[in-house]
Amino acid sequence: MQSGWFVDERCTNCDVARQLAPSLIGEVAGRSEVLRQPRDEAEERTLHAAAYACPTRSIRRHARGLDPELDPYPLPLTEGAYLCGHNSTRTAGANSYLLRRPGGNLMIDTPRWSESLAQRYERFGPVTEVLLTHRDHAAHGRRYADRFGARLWIHEGDLEAAPDADEVLTGIEPIEVAEGVVAHPLPGHTEGSVLYVADERSCFSGDSLYWSRTTADVEIAESVTWYSVEALAASLERSVDGLRFEWLFPGHGDRRHLPAAEMSRRLRGLTERVRAMRPQPIDFTAVRW
Repeated sequence: MQSGWFVDERCTNCDVARQLAPSLIGEVAGRSEVLRQPRDEAEERTLHAAAYACPTRSIRRHARGLDPELDPYPLPLTEGAYLCGHNSTRTAGANSYLLRRPGGNLMIDTPRWSESLAQRYERFGPVTEVLLTHRDHAAHGRRYADRFGARLWIHEGDLEAAPDADEVLTGIEPIEVAEGVVAHPLPGHTEGSVLYVADERSCFSGDSLYWSRTTADVEIAESVTWYSVEALAASLERSVDGLRFEWLFPGHGDRRHLPAAEMSRRLRGLTERVRAMRPQPIDFTAVRW
């Protein structure tokens, strides 16, 4: 009988596992594959983290299931910010985050829905706001908001994805949605895309921008820009001087920490690159993870 870890045929090449276990899981022929088996307990835990985030539950072990005691989520990323894990196929496998705040915690986008997961996130304190970055990540927003007794937020440009939202962001001007947390509307990936920046430290960017391992820089998903790459260029140009943060926490793609001045420099460089881009057909395979 075979033993060890493997990735099954349901893999959608969403990159989530490769973000969490880059030395153990890699991209092979357009899908994730286990590159080698874990050598110690730490690597075993790393593969469990990837498995419990995988939206299709494709990361498995022959003969044995996953160990529930090694489910690490919510996973601490930096002070007050946690990765929710348990990504959902209904949000294209996007990452979601929990942000602890003195006045009530915030969930930015959502993991797959389950009551047991809701109880787990609630152990960190009451969640008062569920912030949606854009339409693609809206699937479970209402259910989590209702379970927590929280307010659900979305921008008017993507309102049809959450027509029963409690709070609707309008226009393109930044607005404070909780103490120290500012929403920056950024039309481009979708018409209603939003960045949420907390304490000029952490930026939850949805699908508007991410850190690319391929280019070792901040990038946009140029080949998966649903609304308008020209609108995204204009949004970046309008917003870049007012954006200040150290941590980049995207829905898809890698997370990254850089000094605020360096992050600002890279955002200005991204703005210049996006200004030169033109519309192209949607192509998921062309994303530079």
